Amino acid sequence: MADEHPQKWEGKASEELKGAKAEQIWPFLEDFFGLNKWFPTLTMCVPVEGVSGQPGCVRYCAGFKTTVNNGDEIVNWTKQKLLAIDTSEMSFSYSIVDGNVGFNSYVSRVKVVPRGEGCVIEWEYEVEPVEGWRLEDLDSFIGSGLQVMAQRMEEALLVSTI
Repeated sequence: MADEHPQKWEGKASEELKGAKAEQIWPFLEDFFGLNKWFPTLTMCVPVEGVSGQPGCVRYCAGFKTTVNNGDEIVNWTKQKLLAIDTSEMSFSYSIVDGNVGFNSYVSRVKVVPRGEGCVIEWEYEVEPVEGWRLEDLDSFIGSGLQVMAQRMEEALLVSTI
């Protein structure tokens, strides 16, 4: 009899921002409907329901590229639901509730952690194995996305202090 609950993939990416305090970075991430400002190749992030930052709100994200495309010109999209948010801990969790990228039972937790004069953004996730992917592919997708996000957030802080 086949296992009805396949082993989930788990991963974690983190990115250190040496010149930005956690309190400066958190507002960028707390804006649940503003992910397209930071995540590379994401061209759209719009509200579907609820109020940004309130558990239960849903965003529609589209335009990002993944290895699933195999060079095809299709628009990847997901609907993501905010499950919980803790402003004092500067963390939130969300799940992908619909989409065309094959992420089933995807749940993620994002947290900003103070470190010295800067901070670290941590992005943990778990998901059922994704057809056509290896765990390393997903780690790379999330890790490189987080790296660009951190860089864009640092640049935004520099612009706002000029």
